[in-house]
Amino acid sequence: RPQGDFIFCILYVYMSSLHLQWVHVLFNGFYTKTDDGDLLTQLKDQDASVIATDKYKDRVSMAENSSLLIAAATLKDEKTFTCMVVAGADISEYPVKLLIHKAPTGVEITALATELEIGKPTQLGQCSTSDANPAASITWFKNKKPLVADGKGIIISSKVKVDEVTGLTTTSSILQYTAEKGDTAALFTCGALNTLSSPVSFTVTYPTERISLHVISKGPLMEGSNVTLKCKADGNPPPTSFNFHILGKLVKVENSDSYTVTDVTRESTGEYKCSIIDNAKMEDSKNITINCKSLFIYRYLDQWFKLLIIFVHSFQDNGKLDSRPTFDKLTYSDSGKYEVVVTMGPLVKKASFELVVEGVPVIRRVAKRRGEDGQHKVLTCEAEGSPKPTVAWSVNGTSADESPYVNGKITHKLTIVPTVNLTVVCTVSNELGQDTRTINVSTLFEEVRMDKQDSSDEGDTTKLVVGVIVGLLLATVVVGLAYWLYMKKSKQGSWKTGEKEDGSTEESKKLEEKIEEKLEENSQKVEV
Repeated sequence: RPQGDFIFCILYVYMSSLHLQWVHVLFNGFYTKTDDGDLLTQLKDQDASVIATDKYKDRVSMAENSSLLIAAATLKDEKTFTCMVVAGADISEYPVKLLIHKAPTGVEITALATELEIGKPTQLGQCSTSDANPAASITWFKNKKPLVADGKGIIISSKVKVDEVTGLTTTSSILQYTAEKGDTAALFTCGALNTLSSPVSFTVTYPTERISLHVISKGPLMEGSNVTLKCKADGNPPPTSFNFHILGKLVKVENSDSYTVTDVTRESTGEYKCSIIDNAKMEDSKNITINCKSLFIYRYLDQWFKLLIIFVHSFQDNGKLDSRPTFDKLTYSDSGKYEVVVTMGPLVKKASFELVVEGVPVIRRVAKRRGEDGQHKVLTCEAEGSPKPTVAWSVNGTSADESPYVNGKITHKLTIVPTVNLTVVCTVSNELGQDTRTINVSTLFEEVRMDKQDSSDEGDTTKLVVGVIVGLLLATVVVGLAYWLYMKKSKQGSWKTGEKEDGSTEESKKLEEKIEEKLEENSQKVEV
């Protein structure tokens, strides 16, 4: 490098073994020193020689690439190291400032506030971290979001203390915070160098701004029942004592927010109020109506299960019925939950029962058919019964399919490949009994042979019909030809002799009638 061209470096090193690498140039020798004295020298083509006599005597060395090594670094090693390079007649110095870093040992929050009051600045706590170099920076968080000081609701003050022996620092930060109503469940933490403290929360107090009166009662408010009044306040902590105004009468209740009015009557109808003892103007009210019982309705409702005659609205499995259900002849579809609802003003009375129709299973139909691919047969067994019947076959199949069980009906299908003629039995059973039905199933080969035989028989029958028709047609032609020859011969004889013309004519007409009858008879046979 040109004369006077110096290199200045700042090294940030955590406390451990230190490695300083110098610029490698043509030189006659190295000379390394600190502000406290000389460390080592290295002449050309020779090994480095340690000349330090103080604390660095046993901690410094020179690596093959001309790097300075310092073992067991401490904060006291935070100083400037200088490398002197002698190249011919030139002498150059290269200073390096060394900084030692140490992470803090931990972060914690102390001096916690007992509670936070809305709108009042309160010292929330003090966050501290120690044994760091350089001094750590602390950040406060609320619900994992950093808090930024604004000088009003958030005030953060920090200070750093240096240990005279180790030189390490301790940083502390105090947060002064003005709470809001939404901070009741907020979590506060603080952190430094990616290290967070344990989260803390605080009880947030605020005065009552509003109260509400609630009426607690099971069902409609009826004569003879008890009515509980509950007064709720939005303060924290809430008030523990209240004033209840019962139809103009003041009742003071301590250490409770509720008051119960017992055995109410129609005269108990009216306005009810509650208020805070120390602030009578903060109150809430409710108008309460006490209903009169109808002995007529309740008497008949109690008898509903037996008489089944008082129906205002009746339902079966959430579906409203148009009329009162009758059960002259029960079916499985009649099963379900029946409910009657009677209303009179605000009064509502309900009663219900579950109807279960049971019966011995009965097989309604057993059928068979050839599969779509012609390679198997599908057997079907349809049955009714309740509880749900179990279906069993006397043979095993390649697959079985069961329909949903609805209104006591079930259909079971079995796919088989019969290799011999079979008599298959379908059995359905439940806890009340069972039923069986048989069906004859032939092999697929037998059905194919029978189909061919049926086709052959149909062909022979067709041939026979055609032969009969042709024979009748030929017979008709022969008769017609004979008649024509006869008539021709008769006419020729009459022309020759001129005798018995009238008689021959009558005979000819009779013969024609017989031939027409014969032809008509043959024609009917042909149609048949």
